[in-house]
Amino acid sequence: MSATAALTTEATDPASGLVMHADNITIKFGGLVAVNDVSFTIPRRSVVSLIGPNGAGKTTFFNVLTGLYRPTRGHVILGDKDVTGMAPHLIASLGLARTFQNIRLFNLMTAEENVLVAMHSHMRSGIFGTVLRTPRQRREEREGRDFARELLDYVGVLKSSEEYARNLSYGDQRRLEVARALALRPRVLLLDEPTAGMNPQESAQFVEFVQRVRDDRGVSVLLIEHDMSVVMRVSERVTVLDRGEKIAEGTPDDIRGDERVVEAYLGKTGVEQSSTADRHNGRGGEGSPS
Repeated sequence: MSATAALTTEATDPASGLVMHADNITIKFGGLVAVNDVSFTIPRRSVVSLIGPNGAGKTTFFNVLTGLYRPTRGHVILGDKDVTGMAPHLIASLGLARTFQNIRLFNLMTAEENVLVAMHSHMRSGIFGTVLRTPRQRREEREGRDFARELLDYVGVLKSSEEYARNLSYGDQRRLEVARALALRPRVLLLDEPTAGMNPQESAQFVEFVQRVRDDRGVSVLLIEHDMSVVMRVSERVTVLDRGEKIAEGTPDDIRGDERVVEAYLGKTGVEQSSTADRHNGRGGEGSPS
């Protein structure tokens, strides 16, 4: 199987059409309820966004999905497997990968080495094969490097494969993070503030890239994102949290017109941004012909 084919995966629950769902998630830190009874679904081959003001519980909810936090109540299902409270590396091996709001690369490793590190969970040679340099281990290493370079080419940073990660531009570091996440062969890719620090042109390019990942790789994408122009352009569904509770969920058009969302988060600026996004995306706003 080629590396590209290996990345194209389906949920193990095709009947439901969902690759992941979280049911009635509540998480408390002492007396503080950070997330309160939130249910959430991610359909196969979709791009969905999670938005809300600072302190709404978005990152906490992300951390529950990835196993960093165990919920006080509720369940997280990946495919057909209950992964609630499972260790993050085990959840990753089942098809969930993420990036972080603050870039977390190995700065003194090359771009290629950063991607190779993510492949260890799929390696089969073991420590003895590595020490003895068996034919199987050499073949696996060669295939791993080919796969790493394929991913670097896919995200557009192959030219910098031998550069230290710290020497890459900000945008290329973000793309390298995605390449490293894709090395896990995920079914679901979680992106935490992926366009933070990008200029409008870089953000627009990243939107196109996310859509390409979904279409080419069959990967479902979940975004936490504050840039409403990005959210409204790339998302098929948007979920809004406020003070740990889900206050709205629907299409970008639904969210734009929801009074609770406007009051809690979007405001006039957010509505204007989303309308601008629609014009760029070829969709009419309110009062425009459909």
